[in-house]
Amino acid sequence: MDQPRALVIGGGIGGLTAAVALRQRGWAVTVLERAPELTPVGAGLGLAPNAQRALDVIGLGDRVRALSAWQGDGGLRAPGGRWLSRTSSKAAADRFGGPLVLVHRATLVSLLASALPEGVVRTGTAAELTDPGDVGRPAVVSTPDGELEADLVVAADGIRSAVRRALFPGHPGPRYTGLTTWRVVVPAPERPFAPHETWGRGRLWGTQPLKDGRVYAYAMATAPEGAHAPDDERAELRRLFGDWHDPVPGIIEAVGPGQVLRHDVHEMAVPLPAYHRGRVALLGDAAHAMQPTLGQGGNQAIEDAVVLAHHVGRNGDSGPAAEGATGLAAGLATGLAAGLASYSADRLPRTTAIVRQATRTGRMTAVSNPVAVAARDALIVAVSRFGPGLILRGFAGIADWRPPQHTYASGTPRQ
Repeated sequence: MDQPRALVIGGGIGGLTAAVALRQRGWAVTVLERAPELTPVGAGLGLAPNAQRALDVIGLGDRVRALSAWQGDGGLRAPGGRWLSRTSSKAAADRFGGPLVLVHRATLVSLLASALPEGVVRTGTAAELTDPGDVGRPAVVSTPDGELEADLVVAADGIRSAVRRALFPGHPGPRYTGLTTWRVVVPAPERPFAPHETWGRGRLWGTQPLKDGRVYAYAMATAPEGAHAPDDERAELRRLFGDWHDPVPGIIEAVGPGQVLRHDVHEMAVPLPAYHRGRVALLGDAAHAMQPTLGQGGNQAIEDAVVLAHHVGRNGDSGPAAEGATGLAAGLATGLAAGLASYSADRLPRTTAIVRQATRTGRMTAVSNPVAVAARDALIVAVSRFGPGLILRGFAGIADWRPPQHTYASGTPRQ
C-alpha cells in the first residue's frame, strides 16, 4: 500500500513538529511554506517541560534540554527592583520534571527542519485550501504549481489562518486584547542579573538568558490596536521602561536600529467548535491563539502536533490489510475521521482552558490603577512567603502534562 499523504500548510514551529511526527508515524509529508525561506518571525521562546516531553516523542527533547541556560534564582519584580516573589530553576524543575528552556525561535526551527529529509519543505509556496474533503474524497490544496490532493491537511498557518476562516466562516476569529508586545535579543550586559519578569502599571518587562550568551527581553503594555511609535520602537521602550530597575535600561540601550519586534496581541476568546473538519486539522495559533502571559503559545502548538500524529497514526493504520487497495483506502478514510475527532476531543478542552488562564493573567498584568496595582503586588508578596511552590502552582496541569505516547523521558504513557 502507498503511504498516506499529508500536506502541512505553514512551516513554523507547529507545522514542522507535525511534519516530523507524522513522518515517524508512516505518513508521506510535504510542508508548504509561503515565505521564501524558513526565517521565523520572533525572538525568544520558552519551552516548558510539557513541550519538552512532546519533543521527546520525536526524539528531540534532550537536544532542547541541552540549551537550558537558567541556573539559580529568578522571579517577579516591581519596576523599582523590589522582589515580589522568588523561585529558582531547581524548584521549577523539581515541580514539573524538567527545566524551563529559553531558545531563539530560529534555533528551534533549524532543529526541527534538520529532522526532515531534503525536499519535504517547499518554501515560496503559497497554499490555499480548495476542498476540505471527507470520508469519500481527499482534501485538495491549490498552489502556484497546481492542485495537490491529500489524505490529510494540517493547517498551521498562524493566527490569521485562511484555512480556519474557510472551515469555520461564521466564527468571529481572534480579537485584540488591548495589549501590544516588544521583543529583542541583545548581547548580555556586563553585570550578571537574575532572570526576572517585572510588573508595573499596565506594563510588563522580562529579561531571560539564552544559552549562546545573549539575552532575550520582552515587554508588554496597553496600547490602541495598530499603534506604533512616532519615532522608533527603541525610543518607545525607553519612554515606557527606561527608568525601571537594572538591567532594563542597559538592555534598551543595547538594541540596534530596527531590532525591536512589535506585535499586537490577539486571542481566540471564543473557542472553535472543533479543531478539524473533513480531512483538515488545525493546530497552534490557527486553532487557539492565546496571550503570551503564560508563555504557552508555541508549547501548545508542539503538543498539538504530536497528539495529532498519535491519533491519526493509530486510527489511520487500521484499514483491513486483506481487502485490497479499495478496502485499504476506505479503512484509512474511516480511521482518519475517527482520529481527527479524537484529536479535537483531546486538545480542545485543554487549550481552551489555557487560553482562558492566559487571559486572566493578562488582566493582572494590565492593571493600571495605583490602588489595584498595590493590592495585586501585596497579594503576590503574601503568597510568595509560603515558598516558590505556591507561585509555581499556577502552572500545575500545564507544565506537568505528558503526551499520550510513551517517551524515553516521560515515564509511563498517559491513560
